[in-house]
Amino acid sequence: MLFAYHAIDQDGRERDGTIEAPSQDIAISALQRRNLIISSIKSAEKRSLLEMELPFFNRISNKDIVILSRQIATLFEAQVSALRVFRLLAAEVENKHLATVLSTVGDDLQGGMPISKALARHPKVFTMFYVNMVRAGEESGKLSETFLYLADYLDRTYDVVSKAENALIYPAFVIVVFFAVMALMLTLVIPKISAVLVDSGQKVPLYTAIIINFSNFLVQYGIFILIALIAAGFYVWQLRKTERGKLVFDRLKLSVPFVGDLYTKLYLARIADNLSTMLLSGISVVEAIEITDSVVGNAAYEVILAQVAADVKGGSSISDALNKHPEIPGIMVAMTKVGEETGELGKILTTLAKFYNREVSNAVDTLVGLIEPIMIVMLGLGVGTLLAAVLMPIYNLAGAI
Repeated sequence: MLFAYHAIDQDGRERDGTIEAPSQDIAISALQRRNLIISSIKSAEKRSLLEMELPFFNRISNKDIVILSRQIATLFEAQVSALRVFRLLAAEVENKHLATVLSTVGDDLQGGMPISKALARHPKVFTMFYVNMVRAGEESGKLSETFLYLADYLDRTYDVVSKAENALIYPAFVIVVFFAVMALMLTLVIPKISAVLVDSGQKVPLYTAIIINFSNFLVQYGIFILIALIAAGFYVWQLRKTERGKLVFDRLKLSVPFVGDLYTKLYLARIADNLSTMLLSGISVVEAIEITDSVVGNAAYEVILAQVAADVKGGSSISDALNKHPEIPGIMVAMTKVGEETGELGKILTTLAKFYNREVSNAVDTLVGLIEPIMIVMLGLGVGTLLAAVLMPIYNLAGAI
C-alpha cells in the first residue's frame, strides 16, 4: 500500500512524501528508522468498495493463533532465528491481517525489540496472557516449549468454549424462529380468519376472543412494539459496554438456571487452566492471578480475582484468599490448599482444569438433552393452541351450515 506522510526531520525541516508498505504500522516504523518525526500519515491509494478489505473477513480467529503457535514452535525447534520465523510465516499465512501483523513483528525484531514486546504491540491479536507466556519463555530460554504450551492451551480453550456456545445456539435459534412464526401468524393469518368468524356472527369461545384481540393489538400497534424492542436492545447493548452494566449482566448470566451452572464451570476451568499454565512456565503467583483476571472473560470473576491478587500481595495464601468468595467452590479451595502445601500448585491446578473441562462437557450434554424435548413441547403447544383457537370455531361454523 502507498502512504502519504508529513514529517519533520532532525534539522527541524518539514518533509512531505510517500512510502510503500504493507500496513500503516510498518510505514510508521520505516519512517521512524529514518529519524523522522511523523505529524500525519494516511493512505494515498483510492480503492473502490469492492477492493476494500472488510474487517469481518480479516478477523483473526483463535484457530489462526493455535496454528501459528504450533508453526512458531516447530521452527524454533529447527533452530530457525526469530526474525526469519516471523518473516517466513508472514509470507505463508492466508489471513492478510495476520500476515501484516507478523510482518510488523518481524520489523520490530529486526530493530532489536524482544519477541514479547513486539507481540505486545498487537493486543487485539495477542492477549496479555499470550505475551507474558512468551516473556517467560524468553527468560527461561524455552521458547519452543512455550509456544507449544500456548497452542495446547488455546486448543483446549477453543474446544470447551465452542462446545458451550454451540449448545446455546440451537435453543436460541429455535426460540427466535418460534416467536417469528407466531408473530407472522398473529399479524397475517389470524386477522383473515377472524374476519370470517366476525362476519358469520357466531359467538366465539373466550380463548378464541383472546387470540383475536391480541392479533388485532399486534396489527395496530406492532410497529410501535418493534420500535420499543429495538430501542430497548440498543439501550442494553450500550449498557453492556459500561463497567457497571457488564458486571450486572455477567452476574445475571451466572444466575440463570442450568445455563448459569454451565458458565460457572466454564469460567472456573478457564481460571484453573490459565493459572496452571503460567505457574508451570515460571510466572509469579501474583502476576499469574492478575493476568488471569484480565482474560477470564467475566466481570464478576474479574472482581474476585482482583481481590484475590490484592490479598495475596498482602501476605495471604491463595486458598485463604479464594475461600473468602462464595462463587469459588470448596473443591477448588481445598485442592489449591493441597497444592500450596505440597509445592505442586501448578500440577494440582492442571488436574482441576481437566476436571472442570469434563464438567463443562457433561453440563453441555445434559443441557442439550433437556433443551430438545422442551423446545419440541413448546413449539407443539404454541402452534397447536393458536390453530385450535381459530380453527375450532370455523369447524363449528361449517357444521352449522
